[in-house]
Amino acid sequence: MASDNIFSGLKVVDLASFIAGPGAAVILSDFGADVIKVEAPTGDTWRIGYKIPPQPRAKDNYPWHLNNRNKRGLALDLKSPEAREVLQRLVEWADVLIVNTPHPAREKLKLGYDDVAQWNPRLIYADVTGYGDNGPDAQLPGFDITAYWARSGLLSLTRDAGAPPTLPVAGSGDHATAVSLYSAIVTALYRREHTGKGSYVTTSLLAAGVWASAVSTQAALAEATFFPLHDRANPPNPTFNVYRANDDTWFVIVLTPDKWTALANGIGRPDLLTDDRFADPAKQAANSMQLTAILDQTFASQPMAHWHEVFEQAHLTFGVVQPPSEVIKDPQLRANDIVVPLEGAGGNLEFTISSPLQVHGVAKVPATRAPELGEHSEEILKQLGFSANAIGGLHSSGAVPKPKDRAA
Repeated sequence: MASDNIFSGLKVVDLASFIAGPGAAVILSDFGADVIKVEAPTGDTWRIGYKIPPQPRAKDNYPWHLNNRNKRGLALDLKSPEAREVLQRLVEWADVLIVNTPHPAREKLKLGYDDVAQWNPRLIYADVTGYGDNGPDAQLPGFDITAYWARSGLLSLTRDAGAPPTLPVAGSGDHATAVSLYSAIVTALYRREHTGKGSYVTTSLLAAGVWASAVSTQAALAEATFFPLHDRANPPNPTFNVYRANDDTWFVIVLTPDKWTALANGIGRPDLLTDDRFADPAKQAANSMQLTAILDQTFASQPMAHWHEVFEQAHLTFGVVQPPSEVIKDPQLRANDIVVPLEGAGGNLEFTISSPLQVHGVAKVPATRAPELGEHSEEILKQLGFSANAIGGLHSSGAVPKPKDRAA
């Protein structure tokens, strides 16, 4: 770990599974925190996530290294009575404990805030749930697709008229929620600097999803009138729409009314400026289908490279719709350390995606591979003060499986 990083010396125990909780721990690790990833002897189910359709198929476990890089690994059976002392020492050691165990199971394991905070009053206990701590559905499990996307309303809005809801990109809601959880942790750490006290902080996939769709949700609270679902051929605003160039490249333009003249001149259609049907935004909206048809025909006459140059010269805001295979070629990613080298993972895993936060003048910790299941168990137990005999006892009881018993 870098000796001069922001969170150097910060100790984090990641007891969470899948993406949102571990993703928050990754952000902390990027800035120097020492993170211990604790898994059941069978391993976090996310270890096999890349084998489950519709995840992109690969021989390398790309999502595991993405969400668990920089961490040390401890295998621990929390159901074993002998594991209780290990958990206590972990909590006493830690500054931050991250959990996402469903509350009924958490109560059985005595893993709740009241159960563990007695061991460390300075502890930041960070909890991520599907639907929040209260209400009729507080106990329900949730994935980002169900809680962040579907329940929040996002999934009802991100489709075109006449189309059914579709599956969003896996993990997209989880990663957004991870940033929320990280923010809650950092807020609590700031509070601890002032008060010396720990905190119980939480967020949920539902809360993060409603925040992501807050413009629309706030509109509903204000009893606003919604436009129908987006119809590309007849949108509410033809200058806020998706179009296709003649090389089959789709792109989106997002223009404010003051850019109308630049658009018309840039695409070689100054006649549109004197066409009364399109004289102002209200008339453009009223005649949306006609203007969209004109823009469709115009944009279909040239390849994307041509329109790229036109838009840039006219200072028009646009975005090319790119698949991931093209996104990774975008020079902006490496120029801004969005894609960074990954050390030690092997195979085709030479690079990974950095967390979306940058602090100028502070270099993030170089990304290193995620741990094998229980890879650092004995090292961690020794660090926690367990003797060789005590470690042998933990192995014998099954509370901490021996290396040869690890899952593949």
